[in-house]
Amino acid sequence: MADDPYKALGVAKTASQDDIKKAYRKIAKTDHPDLNPDPAAHERFKAASSAYDLLKDPDQRARFDRGEIDAQGQERPQRHYYREYAEAGDNPYRQEQGFDDLSGVFSDLFGQRAGAGGGRRGGARSFDMRGPDQRFTLEIDFMTAARGGSTRITMPDGGELSVKIPEGAHDGQVIRLRGKGGAGYGDGEAGDALLTLIVAEDPEWRRDGDDLEISLPITIDTAVLGGKVETPTIDGPVMLTIPKGASSGQKLRLKGRGIKGAAGVRGDQHVVLKIVMPPKIDDDLSNFMEQWRQTHAYDPRRGK
Repeated sequence: MADDPYKALGVAKTASQDDIKKAYRKIAKTDHPDLNPDPAAHERFKAASSAYDLLKDPDQRARFDRGEIDAQGQERPQRHYYREYAEAGDNPYRQEQGFDDLSGVFSDLFGQRAGAGGGRRGGARSFDMRGPDQRFTLEIDFMTAARGGSTRITMPDGGELSVKIPEGAHDGQVIRLRGKGGAGYGDGEAGDALLTLIVAEDPEWRRDGDDLEISLPITIDTAVLGGKVETPTIDGPVMLTIPKGASSGQKLRLKGRGIKGAAGVRGDQHVVLKIVMPPKIDDDLSNFMEQWRQTHAYDPRRGK
């Protein structure tokens, strides 16, 4: 695992959050284990995933830059030197105490404080501790995020897990799998696995919060005369009424057809109309437009 997350992503420390996200996605597209079986690529992807988990959160990134946490997101221990403790009058480590006096201190640290009632192993009192949480990155497709669903992931130990993706999942959302992290110490329970979701971009759909946007091609006659045209939604196709005189770029709203938000209320879907000319301009259309232009010419750049 890389000690420098910026180097793992191939970006400078001054990179923007958007640049960091783009760098991670670029690596994921070339080095993901499902796409590239090369062990070296797998290691690059693991390092990049760990780096992105750390740097995608601006607050966490700032703490790393200040040296408060390491590249794994763990707190850096404060540096206290022996002399600081030795000079403290009420501290058991002060210099005037002999080495024999330290036996009680270590007994206290590794015995009673490690967990009352713990058994002894090899003459020393054992202790129980919860296992560490482990962080992973999971990329899902746009529709799985929008509709919800499930996917299977392979854990570091080779085991497979089924992960439920909630409806309306968003980029950067964290899913907690309880007890699927690092093993505990002694009788301590296992830690959790934390999956950070990355929602893949879709060539047709655009998301803005809980609202969706999609482009809808329409014919020139539909734009002029109006009509009903089938348009996609995340729930399946519906018929959309196109008003007479529609223009390219005009937006029509489908209320409640967007993403399900945290409060359970769905956003809207905005359909952007795009007038598409016929593949061939025949004589009938050409002659009609010539005659129409003579008496109905207008300048859209001036709004007339």
